[in-house]
Amino acid sequence: MPASSALRRGFAVIAALPLLTLAACGYGSEAKDDGAAKVAAGAKKIEGLDTVKIGYFGNLTHGTALVGMQKGFFQKALGATKVEPAIFNAGPSEIEALNSGSIDIGWIGPSPAINGYTKSAGKNLRIIGGSASGGVKLVVNPDKIKSLQDVKGKRIATPQLGNTQDVAFLNWAADQGWKVDPQSGKGDVTVVRSDNKVTPDAFKSGSIDGAWVPEPTASKLVAEGGKVLLDESTLWPDKKFVITNIIVRQQFLKEHPKVVEAVLKGSVETNKWINTNPDAAKAAANKQLEADSGKALPADVLDPAWKSIQFTNDPLASTLNTEAEHAVKAGLLQKPDLKGIYDLAPLNKVLKAEGEPAVDDAGLGAK
Repeated sequence: MPASSALRRGFAVIAALPLLTLAACGYGSEAKDDGAAKVAAGAKKIEGLDTVKIGYFGNLTHGTALVGMQKGFFQKALGATKVEPAIFNAGPSEIEALNSGSIDIGWIGPSPAINGYTKSAGKNLRIIGGSASGGVKLVVNPDKIKSLQDVKGKRIATPQLGNTQDVAFLNWAADQGWKVDPQSGKGDVTVVRSDNKVTPDAFKSGSIDGAWVPEPTASKLVAEGGKVLLDESTLWPDKKFVITNIIVRQQFLKEHPKVVEAVLKGSVETNKWINTNPDAAKAAANKQLEADSGKALPADVLDPAWKSIQFTNDPLASTLNTEAEHAVKAGLLQKPDLKGIYDLAPLNKVLKAEGEPAVDDAGLGAK
């Protein structure tokens, strides 16, 4: 089996997962008491477009999307062009939705963005902005694992084959000198691919000894008695690495550049508000999670999880390239040509208007 097919096969397992489209989320009753999305009186549609379909996950690492929806920043920037959100459980299903036109713009992790770009030979998506850094931890059962070397021989969960955290853990394990088959997950340490929704129960039952996972799953494990053995941010220069990007369909970008700019303006304003009002932003993200899933996070999970995530407009492009190199090293991806994966011109236009510094594409800008 070619190296890249292992990654595609793992993604295909998740790609069939249903997505929940929440049309008009943030309107009506959600807008009554919190300033959530309302179309302002007299507002006009941008480029005559009725709606823009935006995808994101119910994860705190997608906090920009959560807060932007809850507080109405996107709707304000879009005027009478209505936001139509869709909530996903996994990157591959969001990429499929983007490719099919079911969504126009999405918040997504680096690995599915890389895979989606390379699988389409660079034709279907562009990364147009950053959103978040950090928020990924190795949490373990302290009775079974007391040091990093104790991880050898244990069962460690990652969210799915070839996803961002799976690649990171395999790369870290290789750096320890351990051998693990990337496809089966068997070796000096056993990698258990487990949906973030079921990982806390698996941890509680003892069927796994730890997990390399994003927030809020990491803090859920800590609430179950787990211990943070390693914060992934400590492995990166300046403790920064991309965990969430903003992507767009290339056709949509070409046909509706002003709508894309408006969404990016909403994102920049959301990040500014998050970083100025961290407690209020945390509460807004949690309220949107509750609206989307029917369940809010308890304080002992929400507080530490939110604290470990940095919200940024910078896509941290050099770290995306490094993450791709890690996937190649792990045997999950053939060496990709990422030239052209970024188009940061719309974002830099917005940033200039906001008096903010421009961001860099690390030489991977649109051809």
